[in-house]
Amino acid sequence: MATGRPREFDVDERLDRAMDVFWRQGYEGTALSDLTGAMGIGRPSLYAAYGNKEALFRKALDRYVHGPASHVLTAQTEPTARAVVEALLRGAIRVATEGPGGCLFVQGALVTGDQNEPVRAEIAARRRASEAALAERFERARAEGDLPPDADCAALAHYVWSVSYGLSVQAAGGTSREDLERVADLTLAAWPPPSRRAAPQR
Repeated sequence: MATGRPREFDVDERLDRAMDVFWRQGYEGTALSDLTGAMGIGRPSLYAAYGNKEALFRKALDRYVHGPASHVLTAQTEPTARAVVEALLRGAIRVATEGPGGCLFVQGALVTGDQNEPVRAEIAARRRASEAALAERFERARAEGDLPPDADCAALAHYVWSVSYGLSVQAAGGTSREDLERVADLTLAAWPPPSRRAAPQR
């Protein structure tokens, strides 16, 4: 029985190239010719391996979350809410200043046409999920006495993500890493202290 011709390229390595293009140019600013040129493959190979442009972008987002932006996942395991926030903000600064510029979720959202509404909705859904996960982590911190009993966990999560995305936008606009670190320092300095019943940190 005949089998399909094996691929002559590393699917993940070419996906990294596509992620880089989307990261630099946003979804709408990226043409298929940009992708095929950067990936070094033709359109038939792109469609066969990844699907259409929208499907490729979704795969690039997954690659980003588990690669350059993996700090978002690991930050949740930090022992205190403040440590979680610091890991998120320092990670955002690192990604925004060491990568192509800014955050892929922010850059990718720079779409304007109605035909790209599914992409906007996808990014918005992922942002909401990240915010909800952070709010849940803060609720646990509040229950443990690591946050004040009257802390608004949903508002705190929204605030932290707003700062994080703001840092990425500033980085994409050329703000220095030193200035971005100052913003993170100010955010952490204003973080709510633990309640009196919180266990001391060792």
